[in-house]
This record gives sequence, C-alpha cells and structure tokens, in this order.
Amino acid sequence: MRIVTTLLLVVLFTSQAFSQRKVLFDNDWRFQLGIQQAEQPTFNDASWRIIDLPHDWGIEHLPNQEPGKVVGPFSKESAGGFATGNTVGGEGWYRKSFVIPKEDANKRHELYFEGIYNQSEIWVNGQKVYRNVYGYTTFRVDITPYCNRAGKENTIAVRVLNEGKNSRWYTGSGIYRHVWLIRTASSYLEDWGTFIHTASVQNQQADISLSTTVVNSDKKEKDYTVNVTFISPKGEIVAQSSSQTSVAKGSKVIVPFEIQVQKPLLWNTDAPHLYEVKISLWNNNIKEDEYVLPFGIRTIQYSVEKGFELNGVPTLLKGGCVHHDNGLLGSASFDRAEERKIQLLKQNGYNAVRGSHNPMSESFMNACDRLGMLVIDEAFDQWRSKKNDADYHLYFDEWSAKDLQNLVLRDRNRPSVIMWSIGNEIRERISERGKATALYLKNEILQFDNTRPITAGVNKYWNKDRTAMIPLDNAFYHLDIAGYNYMWRFFEEKHVRFPERIMYSSESVATEAAGNWDKVERLPYVIGDFIWTAMDYLGESGLGNSFEVDPQENVHQFMEWPWFNGWCGDIDLIGIKKPQSYYRDVLWRERAISMAVETPVPAGKIKKVSFWGWREESLSWTFPEFENDTLKVNVYTRAAGVRLYLNNTLVGEQTIDTLYTASFRVPYQPGILRAVEVNNNIEGASTVLQTQGKPAALRLTPDKSQLKADGQDLSYVLIELIDEQGNVLLNTDRKIEIECNGNGTIIASGNASPTDMESFGSSRPMLFKGRAMAIIRAGKETGTIEVRAAAEGMKETKVTLSTH
Repeated sequence: MRIVTTLLLVVLFTSQAFSQRKVLFDNDWRFQLGIQQAEQPTFNDASWRIIDLPHDWGIEHLPNQEPGKVVGPFSKESAGGFATGNTVGGEGWYRKSFVIPKEDANKRHELYFEGIYNQSEIWVNGQKVYRNVYGYTTFRVDITPYCNRAGKENTIAVRVLNEGKNSRWYTGSGIYRHVWLIRTASSYLEDWGTFIHTASVQNQQADISLSTTVVNSDKKEKDYTVNVTFISPKGEIVAQSSSQTSVAKGSKVIVPFEIQVQKPLLWNTDAPHLYEVKISLWNNNIKEDEYVLPFGIRTIQYSVEKGFELNGVPTLLKGGCVHHDNGLLGSASFDRAEERKIQLLKQNGYNAVRGSHNPMSESFMNACDRLGMLVIDEAFDQWRSKKNDADYHLYFDEWSAKDLQNLVLRDRNRPSVIMWSIGNEIRERISERGKATALYLKNEILQFDNTRPITAGVNKYWNKDRTAMIPLDNAFYHLDIAGYNYMWRFFEEKHVRFPERIMYSSESVATEAAGNWDKVERLPYVIGDFIWTAMDYLGESGLGNSFEVDPQENVHQFMEWPWFNGWCGDIDLIGIKKPQSYYRDVLWRERAISMAVETPVPAGKIKKVSFWGWREESLSWTFPEFENDTLKVNVYTRAAGVRLYLNNTLVGEQTIDTLYTASFRVPYQPGILRAVEVNNNIEGASTVLQTQGKPAALRLTPDKSQLKADGQDLSYVLIELIDEQGNVLLNTDRKIEIECNGNGTIIASGNASPTDMESFGSSRPMLFKGRAMAIIRAGKETGTIEVRAAAEGMKETKVTLSTH
C-alpha cells in the first residue's frame, strides 16, 4: 500500500459515464400476508397487492371485523396484547423485479435495507443471500454474484416474520423503512467506510479528521487518487485535498486526511449548518466512484464543572424519549413523517431526543441533523436476559456485535449524535455478567468511534421483597455518562460518592418535571432531563391513564382493551400539544404563564392518575353542565404570584408553590377566564381561557399545501370543529366523513384518542377533543388533490393541495 497526500488545486480528470449511484427502491413491490413459499422467480404473484414502501401491515384493518373482538387493525387475540397495542403480526412476503441495464453490466449491485420488522430473509433469483433478526437494524447486502446478466429480469423476494411476544411496545410489521439500490464500479468507496469528525475549533479554524475506505475488487493491484471537497452551506468550496494510494487486488485501504476549514459555520441546535463533503475515487483519469455526505462542524465536551458543552457553550438538554412509530401511520418511516416529528418537538422547546429503545430510522436521524436536534443513539432494550419470550435476547450473542457495528457506522458522522446508549433498564445490569457485557458493547463501539461517550438508561434494582434498593455500581461501572431512569432525587447523594460522575435523567415523568428540571438548572453535573415520553405512541396501552374511579379502586400501570395508545406524551398522536406540555413550557422558560381547568368528576368518584400520567385538564372554559359548580383552575408560572379574573372580576390572588403552580376554586360561569403573573405587585404576562360558542363549521388545515409528486411526500390535514369565532370546540365530538380525490390518497386517518379503535384508519372517524386528522400521500404526477370533510349539520368543507 502506498499513500501520498497533496493539496488539491486543479482537477483535470474526466469522469466515466455511470448511472445514478444510489436510487430509491421503494416502488412497485408486490405484497401478500400469510405463509408462502414465494422465494423462487417462477412463483406466480399476479394476485398480490402492488404497494410502495415504506409499508407497515400492522395498522391495516383485519378481516372478519367483530365489535369487541376485532376492530380496525386491533384484535383481542393479539400475541402482544396491551404491550403492542392489541395489534397483529404474522408472516408477510414482498417481491420485486428489476433489470440491470447494459451500461451497468459490470457494476457492483447492493441492496440497502433501512429496516424490516422483524426477522427477514432475502432471496435474489431464488438464492437466499441474507438473513437479519433485529427489526431496527439497517443492513446492506451485496447481490452482485446472484444477479442475472444485464437485460435479464431479476427477482427479489423478502420474507418477513413478526411472531410471538417480542416487544414491550408497538413495532409494526414489514418493510417499514426505505430500500435503496446502490450501484458502483468494482473499485469503489465503501459507504460506511468514511469517518469524519471535528478534532478542534479554535482561532476561526476547524481541524477535521477524515478517513475513507477504498475497495479494489478487481483482479490486479490498482493505483487511485482520492479527492475530498468541502462545500459550505452557502455553496462555496472551502477546502480541498487529494491523496494517492495503491490497493492490492481484492483488498481495501483506509485513506486518511486532515482538513482545515477557515471561519467555519458551526452546527448547533439553533443554526444547524451542514457542509457537503464530496469524496471521489479516480483511476487513470477516470472517475470510478463519488460519495457525498452532509457533515456538521461542531464540538462536544462533558465535565462535572460545566456540564454538557456544544461548541464550548454550556447547553442544558431539554430532552424527550421517543418511540419509532409515527402514530396513525404505524411504524412506516416516511421522510416527511419523521421530519414533522422533529419539527413538532422543536416547536415545543425540545433540543434533544433519546431513541427509545432501539436504532431510529435514517429519515429520523437525517431530520435531526438538518433541523438541529441532539440525539442519544440507543441500541438495545435487552441483552441476554429476556423481557419477553421471543425478544432480542434469543439473538444477542450471535448478532449484537454486528447490529451495534451497523448502528455506529451508519450514524457516526452525524452532528446530532452526542452519546451512544448501549441499553435500557437491562435485567442483568447489577450482575458481574452484566458488567462484563457493558464492557463488551463499549469496546465494540470504540472500534468505530471514540469521539462520543457511552451511556445507558439505568433504573432501580430492588431486593426480592422490594424493601430495599440494591446498589447499581456494576450498572454504571463502564458508562461515561450515567443515565438515571426515575431517580432524580438521588443526584446530590450520588455526586458525593462519585464526584466525577456526569448524570442526567434518562427517563422521568411529567408530574415530577419541576423537581427534575430544578436540578438540571442548579447542578452543573446534571446535564438534562428526558421525559417519558415527548410524544404519544402506539403500544404500552394506557401507561399514562387518568380516569374516574371509586375511591377504593387502584390505578393500573397498563390498560387492556380497548386501549392501544400509551397516552403519556406531551404531544398527542396527531401532533396536538397536551396540557402537560404547557406546564413544561413554563419550566423550560418557553412561556411565562399557562393555565388549565381540571375536568370535573361525578359525585362519589375521584380522579386517579398513573405514575406516567397527568391529571385530566382542559384548555377551555366551557362547562355548561356545571354552571355554578366549583371547578379547579391550575395556573403555572415562575412569577412570585398570580391573579385570576373571571369576566374582569378578580377571583383571587395566590403565591406560587415550589411546583410553579397556583390552584383556584372557581364557581363556573361562562365568559373569559384570565390569569396574570404578578411580581412586586406589578402585573405582567397573562393567559386566557374562554367559553366556546356553538358548532359553526369544520376547519381543514394542511401542514403542507404543495407536495412533491414523488409518491412519498405527505400532507397532514388537521380537521377541527370550530365556533363562529374560530375557537376549537374541545368538549364537542361527533363523527365526520373524509374524502380525497385527485393526485393523492388518504393513507392514514383518525384521532388522538387512546381508546377509539373504530376511528383508527377510518374515513369516518369521531372527533376527539374537537379534532381529527387525515394524512395525504402525494401521487407521482403533477396535479391537484382535493380533501373534503363533512359532518351532520355542518356544511362540507374542502381544501385543495397541489403536487409538482
């Protein structure tokens, strides 16, 4: 091997003609649910459905609907039960044909699967080429040896199996993330073989270390030139370098570079500047390959004195745990769905997420890079000890190193990733075996990235009688950053014993948010808080339940049929901010004051809330059936005190407690309820709730009115029942009908209710708290899409979208 590096000034080479390197392979798959023997090219799949990926069969309506037993995609016979939201897995098959054109006859062909849940087997032209067992792993398969000659049809068959109790939450089923076809010459740049990181930024210069892997699959040694070009977010070339190397036949070589970028635009959560890095491979003045990737220049440091620093700036992690599903879409990972998820979180004050408890989709991670969201990138929910009979513990010994390698190689160039998490609430965490496993996983990561700390989400460990906690020393022994699930009360105590330990709340609940966040702000060694959860998700049904019970009844951790939604998020299943999120706004200093009204309970009942729940509150002052009854009004602010007015008459004034809350008992009268913060007897910011009028119309609001005609883009159309003043009628629900015509289709619809199974995926959903949603998928031609909604007694409302 010979490597010579020079500054690249002028490029006089010519590029050989070649087809697009990486193409989306999502369109025109055939799908059939059920046991088949469909791997052979001669299999007749003419009767199968034609679908475009991503695809999750877990949210498709089941046959033989029967009230109380089979409703929509939900079944009482679900193997996962409440854990997976009463959904059904099974076996599914996908098939697709393609032809290699003559210009690609000598190319290498690779299939790149971003994720298939759960176990999958891949056949090419009747030959089994790969097996994957972890439904969240991104994997790649070189299919070159199995492809037919150029011009002859090739058949890909994928068997997907999702059986038994294999998860604690909703997973989805099928090829639920993108598939790509990658085509390169026999000499190429290995996609995951490039590693870029910012070594330092000082004196207006960024020093960047880059290495890339050159593969020579030819039958003789070859000489190569590798060119690297950095293009700024403004489109300007800001750095170039070149290196010459020789690679023996059938071998690969890592080529290192040290790059300097002057006056760099740094990536951060407010201004996520991304550079474009172009790496090209040349042989005898012919371009063999070119690989382009985004890169954010940024530095991260951790210390007990300053906490977490992004680009040298102390930054508190306003975090949320998020599962991988996309609500009404199930687990289908559309780019727009993942982008919208991050946009919603950013709009609600979050600057960090913890992927729970598995690798997130590439679309999700791309959105985090592009929009400026910090990520704890998590690998596993279990190691060798099971949480369910059919979960990943069955495959850990054989597959964990490879799955972890795939995660790190895929995500190590991302500016958003600030920690690697090796697990969550691992059963064997306190044992010597668990300690050794943590070291094994840490070392696997360090082979491929030593620039980020290792963490995990660790929870309490009780003795058999649950009378005493057992020390967690082994669980934390090999972690660089300590993640505490629901143990924020112990931070000061642990700091005394472990003064060099950096900590954060890797999971917490909304009702303890004030105590958590106070410690994050006060203690420099506590770097953030991650709420369980930032958004509602499918499965872990009823975890955040809150309902009316007799005083002697207990609240359950999970809820059975017809619950299917966790109901513990700050943001609901269709993206609407829930009352607890307004409280968090005050804690995070995103707003000065907020207010909500606790929903009344019938006589003889009380309201009980689960540990992960939040009291039932309304963001409306509309309770006509409770006229003159006393209602509880909660006001949240960091001010010293608050005054409450009803119809401009002072109801009362209170000082704020340690939870930043003042509660008032107010006899209900319709009108305007106004809360005003008070400091030193001076009134400041205020917030208002008012009595809503009678239903007047349906309002349709698309989040995007112009869509790409690519068969992938989405528009989320929010449907609301409003009064004459445009207020959403939060206490008035009714059934609606939704239609869509033109160059698009409704691919998901429903509401945010955690129990309304009939509305999930229905074109005739009920409104829930005055709202429902239709998700429109753009077609592949330019044109228009008309979405209509109607309800009894309401004039039909429509909105027009366009595709281009």
